[in-house]
Amino acid sequence: MSNANVDPRIAFFNDLARRWDEDEQSPDETVRRVAELADDLGIQSGADVLEVGCGTGQLTAWLAERASPGRVVAVDFSPAMLAKAQAKDIPAEFRQADVCCDDLGEACFDLVLCFHSFPHFRDQAAALGNLARGLKPGGRLVVMHLASSAAINAFHAGVNGAVSVDHLPSGNAWNPLLAAAGLRLVSLVDREDLFLLKAEW
Repeated sequence: MSNANVDPRIAFFNDLARRWDEDEQSPDETVRRVAELADDLGIQSGADVLEVGCGTGQLTAWLAERASPGRVVAVDFSPAMLAKAQAKDIPAEFRQADVCCDDLGEACFDLVLCFHSFPHFRDQAAALGNLARGLKPGGRLVVMHLASSAAINAFHAGVNGAVSVDHLPSGNAWNPLLAAAGLRLVSLVDREDLFLLKAEW
């Protein structure tokens, strides 16, 4: 993983990993809410899926089941988070990677899903370009949070430490970011209980 060790967010999430599944919203509730939107996500049987910022794998098993017999590659820049995910014996490939700079492959994935992770990319433009290169022609990028961009940004602003300036773009701020990566905005929902952006390569 190149240059990622300079990112203070890695240490921040390493520290959280040991208690992440207990402190966060119930993993079962998270999966239930995401599963309600499965059709919107467009995960087809047989799809190759890149899960970006998989954390402790709360969503990974569901993704693997949904995409089967396709594959799920789950990446995170936190080795401690990945260790927790790998201990769950989920049928997915886990990789430590910094999506801002590490090679994720070219034209490998039908879907790239950034669930609760996009604000933590220190160089969002570079990350989008890298993720776009990983998409197959016609592939889809999804950025998803179970809250609005305003709520996400306010939450991070109230956290001391490495994520206090982490920001989820909203509205028209996405247009130049996506265009620079060669992506086309398909739809954007930003409401109190959901942020869901879909873009295509």
